[in-house]
Amino acid sequence: MTAPQWSHTALNCADQARTEDFYTRWFGFTRARVVTLPDAEIIFLRNGPVLLELFGVTGAAAEAVQDGPHVRGAVRHIAFQTDDIDAFLHRMGDAAQVSLGPIGFDDVIRGWRTVWLRDPDGVVVEVSQGYRDQASVPGTNQDSTENVRESA
Repeated sequence: MTAPQWSHTALNCADQARTEDFYTRWFGFTRARVVTLPDAEIIFLRNGPVLLELFGVTGAAAEAVQDGPHVRGAVRHIAFQTDDIDAFLHRMGDAAQVSLGPIGFDDVIRGWRTVWLRDPDGVVVEVSQGYRDQASVPGTNQDSTENVRESA
């Protein structure tokens, strides 16, 4: 048996069309499937191997602050990579509802910057540039135990 693979992230939406527009317009998703049920419609969006599943719901949205909820049992944020945060934010214009940042993490990885936004339903969305995995990760089977901080 092979290990399970990541499937999708499900988002609750007050207005599925508005949420679909946000993720297709700014993050390159396209509609992959619509499941019509007797009392609901579920929209699947795809960007490469990543799927978002949009559910229509009623009720108040959770408050989106900084980089997301800091409580157990809640997803903190979803995240995307870009090669230029400033260009991405410029392209979004007033649609970019920034909750935190941009913040630079040069002390960890030179060139790593991140900004956190709110989607139309209050979900915190991280957009990052410059993140790279470590060449050698402490606590794994890799030979080196170099420091977590990188200079390049």
